Amino acid sequence: MPLNIPDSDATRVVIIGAGFGGFRLAQKLASQKMQIVLIDKNNYHQFQPLLYQVAMAGLEPSSISFPLRKSFQSKANLFVRVAEVNSVDLENKKIETEQGNIYFDKLVIATGAKTNFFNNAEFEENTIPMKSVSESLYLRNKIFEDLESAITSNSAAEISKFMDIVIVGGGPTGVELAGALAEMKMHILHKDYPDLNSKNMNIYLIEGKDRLLAGMSEQSSEKTKVALEKLGVKLLLNARVQNIQSGRVILSDGQILKTGKVIWAAGVTGAIVHGISQEYISRDGRLLTDDYCRIKGHSDVFAIGDVARMETTEYPNGHPQMAPAAMQQASWLGKYLMGKTQKPFKFTDKGQMATIGRNKAVAEFAGLKLSGFMAWLIWLMVHIYYLIGVKNKLFVLLNWIWSYLFYDQNLRLIIRPKFQGNTIK
Repeated sequence: MPLNIPDSDATRVVIIGAGFGGFRLAQKLASQKMQIVLIDKNNYHQFQPLLYQVAMAGLEPSSISFPLRKSFQSKANLFVRVAEVNSVDLENKKIETEQGNIYFDKLVIATGAKTNFFNNAEFEENTIPMKSVSESLYLRNKIFEDLESAITSNSAAEISKFMDIVIVGGGPTGVELAGALAEMKMHILHKDYPDLNSKNMNIYLIEGKDRLLAGMSEQSSEKTKVALEKLGVKLLLNARVQNIQSGRVILSDGQILKTGKVIWAAGVTGAIVHGISQEYISRDGRLLTDDYCRIKGHSDVFAIGDVARMETTEYPNGHPQMAPAAMQQASWLGKYLMGKTQKPFKFTDKGQMATIGRNKAVAEFAGLKLSGFMAWLIWLMVHIYYLIGVKNKLFVLLNWIWSYLFYDQNLRLIIRPKFQGNTIK
């Protein structure tokens, strides 16, 4: 069964994935004399850097998501298909999806990254990842459901389980989650739940290395550490998780943390499409490409973004798995496919940043190392700039202004669909 794409004499470029790389590339090619097919399992582009704010009830999911079809309404040569890709056949230039199959002239794999549980089924089963809007909403529901359960509990042990939260991973996601939770505890909990003692909530951040934000300088790591400790976050550095069971986390030194919520932010790996030979996959689970974003051995198959690993002298382990790298590769590949450049891709590092909380962030770019209010302001402006859609930019900005002025949001809702047969209750 085909994907119902009309036949055309134009070159058919199929893009798998509508993340930062795939979405940007589709925008670049949409006006060209090519047939563009954009395939994603969702019908929207999601702004992943702000997923944690959805989980913390700071933003609505619609504020960081943008419908794919709305983005390309006027592009008659671009076709959006919502489908899960089952496998690809690179030799026969064929893609198999749940909705049908499609052949390509050129293929771009931009499937991004998925949560890396390091092949540990126990970690995967007993933790909450946060790589999608749906996972963020699940975490939001879980936090507030547990707080409601804590109110009706008479057992101190149960209250601790409902209120305590463990975050595994001290990278940007873990740091931002810990800071947001700490501020929720400080400014919201005592108002919404006056019959709970907010001091009983413990927020643990576990990191296997000896410092947070290992990808940034030691100066930024130290400032982040100090800021989180002032917010009351309990940092466990040089700590490794040995077991995660229902209701408790066991560390390698024997320490036991009792909690009903473990958030897994300990790393990512490439979201590899089935059918690609292992020889084209690196040890860290990414697709090996040359300097032209081509999967080695295939002149018409490309990979960009978090799923790709382009090893260069400057970046022997591949480019950082961040949005700027994906968007730069997409912009370059658009020019390459249009015949506007024959030069190999070169990444421009625009720096790194992470927010810790209100007026607290760290940022490194152009040789500068900033922290505090100025870094926080830059973080805000950069994220507003890269959001898709004027309405989304405005809504997020208004939400942030309201939250800054009043320390509050009206998004702390438990919304869960309930199905009975084919009927939503």
